[in-house]
Amino acid sequence: MTSIFRSEEMALCQLFLSSETAYNCVSELGEIGLVQFRDLNPDVNAFQKKFVHEIRRCEEMERKLRYLETEAEKDDIEIVDQGDNPEAPQPREMIDFEATFEKLENELREVNTNAETLKKNFLELTELKYVLEASQVFFAERDTEPSSNLSQNLLPAEEGPTQGPVQLGFVAGVIERSRMAMFERMLWRVCRGNAFVRRQDIPTPLPDPLTGQDLNKIVFLIFFQGEQLKVKVKKICEGCRSTLYPCPETAAERKEMIDGVKNRLEDLNTVLSQTNDHRHRVLVAAAKHLRVWFIKVRKIKGIYFTLNKFNFDVTNKCLIAEAWIPEIDLTRIKMALCKGAERSGSTMEPILNRMDTRTQPPTFHRRNRFTSGFQNLIDAYAICTYREINPGLFTTTTFPFLFAIMFGDCGHGIIMALFALYLVVKEKAIIAAKSKAEIFNMLFAGRYIILLMGLFSIYTGFIYNDVFSKSFNIFGSRFHVGNISRTAVLQDHKTQFMLNPADPTDYEATPYPMGMDPIWQLSLNKITFQNSFKMKISVIVGIIHMTFGIVLSFLNYRHFKKTIDIVFQFIPQIIFLMGLFGYLCFLVVYKWFNYSGLNDSPFLGHLKKIIATVKILTCTPNQYNVQVTLILICLIMVPILLLPKPLILKKQHEKRMKLRSRESHAYEQDIGEPEEEEEKFEFSEVFIHQAIHTIEFVLGCISHTASYLRLWALSLAHAQLSEVLWMMIFRIVKYGNRVYNGVSNLRRLVLLNYSNFSGYGRFVSILTHSSITLISFIRWSSAQNSCMVKGTLLSPSVLSILLMLKMSKYIRTDFTSTSDDKTVHILSRYHYPDIKKMILDIIYIPNQII
Repeated sequence: MTSIFRSEEMALCQLFLSSETAYNCVSELGEIGLVQFRDLNPDVNAFQKKFVHEIRRCEEMERKLRYLETEAEKDDIEIVDQGDNPEAPQPREMIDFEATFEKLENELREVNTNAETLKKNFLELTELKYVLEASQVFFAERDTEPSSNLSQNLLPAEEGPTQGPVQLGFVAGVIERSRMAMFERMLWRVCRGNAFVRRQDIPTPLPDPLTGQDLNKIVFLIFFQGEQLKVKVKKICEGCRSTLYPCPETAAERKEMIDGVKNRLEDLNTVLSQTNDHRHRVLVAAAKHLRVWFIKVRKIKGIYFTLNKFNFDVTNKCLIAEAWIPEIDLTRIKMALCKGAERSGSTMEPILNRMDTRTQPPTFHRRNRFTSGFQNLIDAYAICTYREINPGLFTTTTFPFLFAIMFGDCGHGIIMALFALYLVVKEKAIIAAKSKAEIFNMLFAGRYIILLMGLFSIYTGFIYNDVFSKSFNIFGSRFHVGNISRTAVLQDHKTQFMLNPADPTDYEATPYPMGMDPIWQLSLNKITFQNSFKMKISVIVGIIHMTFGIVLSFLNYRHFKKTIDIVFQFIPQIIFLMGLFGYLCFLVVYKWFNYSGLNDSPFLGHLKKIIATVKILTCTPNQYNVQVTLILICLIMVPILLLPKPLILKKQHEKRMKLRSRESHAYEQDIGEPEEEEEKFEFSEVFIHQAIHTIEFVLGCISHTASYLRLWALSLAHAQLSEVLWMMIFRIVKYGNRVYNGVSNLRRLVLLNYSNFSGYGRFVSILTHSSITLISFIRWSSAQNSCMVKGTLLSPSVLSILLMLKMSKYIRTDFTSTSDDKTVHILSRYHYPDIKKMILDIIYIPNQII
């Protein structure tokens, strides 16, 4: 219990390790994870430390492993993680690791280089094939077209010399489709319309050998006249990053070239397939051990990083270290050191000596799966000083409870609790899966927080009587509505009824057993009542929470024997807080106990006056004197918080300096490293710090109280949003019969065809069953409210009897009520052989009341 309530007691110990055993001893201590080493070489440059060369070797191995991991992820190869935690390897094994990683990296880089070259050649041959095929089509179209001056003058004959006076040249190539428009405009402007372009889209995207992206490309042929235009056209092609390919002039040569390209493509495809298979085999073999290699290399690196914090003795045969160790684990640490020495095969046992020190130890809190999330929440704001009370212990209750006050919905709380419960039940499988989704990992780390928030929300939901923004009439409302005609309720919507708590015919004069009376769900002043209640509850809980924090500070002061802080910190703070805000909570509770709905409260008469003026108003004869006294006392506490502590600390410092000047300074020297010098006392700094602390406390009492009102505000926002959803979106209640009948017919249709569509039918059947249950729940909740309006509210006992009759006789019922005797008639219709229909019909009972 002590380790949870306060941080662990720590001891500063000195270790003497031989050079042979140091590595294995640090390895064993690292597996335990309970030792924090101090750096005894803070002034030494990082590049001048003893084991910097080994750390660099580990970083190089990590780089190679990251390269292998990246290549495996590119091929979607699963990296096997068996959840093992291997021991740190021996230093001599680093040579084997380096050789293995070097071999794998070189082999993989060579394969990647060859594959890249093959892919580039494959792309070029593929583009050349499309160019040759497109040129065949272009020239074939020339041969089939009728003679014209253009065709006679542009192209030379295929079978003989040119028969016209004009000799045309052409170039062929491939360009990306996105650059084609710009390419044509530039050709037109530079060549001034003297170049003729033919184009054809490549039907399939071609992969880029460097990036792997699929590119859409176009084959083009450009016809021109003269060498000058040829030079210009080639420069434009080069500037637009197009690729030019040779294209023979005769059809026979083109056909022969196409056949050769296709043969080469087949060969390249075979070689590429073999190369990819070899690369895949290498990566699969590496992926099996990749996680284990990562763990081993990082452990080696961590061990040498820790050894760099050690000091060597004069002979360089012994390493000296200083470390903080929990006192309760000293025996365990000694056993780990002995185990490390045995692994090294050394006859020299490690030496562990406890040191006396005045240095403040580090804070260490033990954690488990449950407290880890709450402790991380506390540490995100601040970490306690050594041996202070750990607020994480109390946060396991206060944080989810404050959230529940803000949330306050039983239905949503059940959903949240079920989600967190699933994470808790499946936590071993989820941990083994090693998910990389950051948001999911964050939710999984706080699974116990979410679980408690859901459970507390269910509790506060019962207190608020709020389930999806609807109230449950579990115990029967304590208010009663007299005989009201059906016309007045259903047709005249402007008719309003006032229920008088003082009238025994309207109110039973007994409170609702648990939570709010469900009649408030239909009240016009529902928001006013709930706002007042939730606002006061938020303030009261907030003041209790703040008071509890001040009480914890008192326990810390008493533990550290700080009498000054108890007298001039805790006492003025608690008086100030109770004098103002404690009195406010007292007035709220006093009003609840002494003024009910049966009589008028004098507080209400002063409400507008209190808001409009700063005058101190009273309701009892002596209240004015009490309130003035409390205000004066609170004002006096402010200078008491500010002045005495700095003045007393200054006087103590002067007295201590006088004693120190008379005594010798021998006690300032120690056997080991000199103790850290006492922090210098500066009165101005102490006074400024105390002034800031006083101002923060005084203003913080007001601002924190206002901050706790967020619980009320967010609870109101949640309730109102749900109300809007019910009124504006979820109109299922209004059209309940049609929706219910439609879903029921769909379910019957699915069941008839269940044998033909077993998988799909099962899914739709489950979906329709869920829909019918949800609709019945909505209609049941609405029926409860309607019953309260009509004065025929079913008590729990009557509802239980009806449910029992329903289950025993399998009957469908109709309920009718009159304004005279309010009798209930049960009409038997037919039996249900299907138990599922019977259960759904039981849920469906209350809707017949309407």
